[in-house]
Amino acid sequence: MRVISGIAKGTILYTLQGNNTRPTLDRVKEALFNIIQNRMLEATVLDLFSGSGAIGIEAISRGAKKAVLCDNSKAAISIIKKNLEKTHLEDKAILIKEDYKEVLRFLGGKKVQFDFIFLDPPYAEDMTKKAVEEIIKGNLLKQEGIIVIETDEEARILEEIKNMKVNVYDLRKYGRIKLIFLNRKG
Repeated sequence: MRVISGIAKGTILYTLQGNNTRPTLDRVKEALFNIIQNRMLEATVLDLFSGSGAIGIEAISRGAKKAVLCDNSKAAISIIKKNLEKTHLEDKAILIKEDYKEVLRFLGGKKVQFDFIFLDPPYAEDMTKKAVEEIIKGNLLKQEGIIVIETDEEARILEEIKNMKVNVYDLRKYGRIKLIFLNRKG
């Protein structure tokens, strides 16, 4: 896994060992950032289930002003720190080791808003719906902001979010991986 573009282009990132995390494939990450690249400059980004931090680091490398990277795993936070040091992007990142619900409530209480929120929770878990609910409840997405969900259970996710105050405005498929793009309703 590597940084694909920007100031840290080509840097090989450390990854977590084991089956608890699933890094976003380089081809999916490249496609994702090709779609949103024109809006990345000076953006604020939340990478909620960060794992190795690859998505947040890619965003910073491509011009994001600040990225908040969150994971509840001590091992993940350690890897993210190493990757930030290796890419020399520590000054543009905020690391939070906490459960995603606590992070979202904390950020909502601070009235923080993001241009991009990336959700890539463990596929077998039922966290996406709860995360989107907390994002809406906490008003964490800027008016023109985008939520990107990575999943292999597109139908379930679409069913879970259909009555929420978000619009599905794009859907991309890369093998069994799907990217669902959401923006605010109204």
